[in-house]
Amino acid sequence: MEMQSVGEAYIRPGQILTDRTSLAAASRWTQAVSEADGVCVVHLTPGADPCEVTAELRDQGLRASPNHVLRGQPLFFGGPASRPFPAEPIGLRRSRSRSDVVVGLLDTGVAKHPWWSGSDWYARLSPEAADAAEGSQAGHGTFIAGLLTRLAPGAALSVHRVLDGDGLGDEASIVRTLNRLREHPPHVLNLSFGGHTFDDRPPPLLSDAIVGLTNTVTVACAGNTASDRPFWPAALPFVVGVAAVDATERHRAPYSGYGTWVDACARGDWLTSSYLDTGEYGGYAAWSGTSFATALVAGAIAEAAAREPAKEWIRRVLDSGKTREIADLGVLFPASL
Repeated sequence: MEMQSVGEAYIRPGQILTDRTSLAAASRWTQAVSEADGVCVVHLTPGADPCEVTAELRDQGLRASPNHVLRGQPLFFGGPASRPFPAEPIGLRRSRSRSDVVVGLLDTGVAKHPWWSGSDWYARLSPEAADAAEGSQAGHGTFIAGLLTRLAPGAALSVHRVLDGDGLGDEASIVRTLNRLREHPPHVLNLSFGGHTFDDRPPPLLSDAIVGLTNTVTVACAGNTASDRPFWPAALPFVVGVAAVDATERHRAPYSGYGTWVDACARGDWLTSSYLDTGEYGGYAAWSGTSFATALVAGAIAEAAAREPAKEWIRRVLDSGKTREIADLGVLFPASL
């Protein structure tokens, strides 16, 4: 995927996102426009800077953003979060009954695996939602699906591939997918990806798309940045942003993002889950990252949602003052795998 770096944020060169109300104001920089699912991608004329155009449109009170590139979050330069490691097969607790809870999983897709062989949700999976076969993050979605299945075995997954095999996806594609989810919104939404924005402000179209899922609890990773710089969409006030703690569940994992914008944390180090059946891997792996801490929190919410509305449950857990908190990491969700 073609992209450029702007102060640790990544954007698609020559592109901005707007809605229809902004098209007229953007016309003097516009070479072409592609529109789908409520998002307009404006392809700028040569020489026009996406960040400068965005700033000018926002000064007019319009909704605009560079087309940021968001990334899945096991990647970190060194440390345990860098790659998956082969693991021995582990068992799966089967649910005695199915719930009506649906967990949305936007990621690299989900591959075939014994844990969901014969399940209704996997039988409905389209070929486009299969996990990427190649790339540095192939298997990322399959790994997360396993964690969700272990925590909420009665829930169904609604899988949408928005990241490629290297864990990269642009904001336009993600927002379009989120907008389509309004037709059949999940109870819980797992977003184990994100990124910085060029100006550290929330991306407006991504924010709008998540807000549009009125009754959905959206859970997103705080990023493997080892930084308190806001990481989006986790830093949005209506998203449960999740950091990672180490295996002791007492300290921040050294790669994890942190800050006052983080709401919750869970173990991120050396988790074992489903993976691709390829090469040295026999369908299982051990992996580390805030992506996977996020799945533990999303899975806990999904399991609770079988008994009461997900939004009510998570609001009570985060605001009760009775649950253990870690400074700059939020409420701790103990691992129960």
